[in-house]
Amino acid sequence: MSAQDTIRQTVTGNPLVLFMKGSAQFPQCGFSARAVQILVACGREDFVTVDVLADPEIRQGIKDYSSWPTIPQLYVNGEFLGGSDIMFEMFQSGELQKLLGQPQE
Repeated sequence: MSAQDTIRQTVTGNPLVLFMKGSAQFPQCGFSARAVQILVACGREDFVTVDVLADPEIRQGIKDYSSWPTIPQLYVNGEFLGGSDIMFEMFQSGELQKLLGQPQE
């Protein structure tokens, strides 16, 4: 299976996927750590993570798949949402909480 097939299968087979550097427990960059913190703050700990540092083909492949040059990358119900900056902006506005199914407080 090609890297693109693996990425497509992961993205479409899971409702919430974060391609990141490291893992949710041990992020390997500040942007990935912030992305995890944002998802947890939204009450979502049920997301799948893919460590792009573990596989160079996946690391480049996800950039090609999304046409987005940076990591982390968040996918919700198979759709690319964005990286940590976009996630943060959406979180601040309350849009991310709505999208992920948590009511605004």
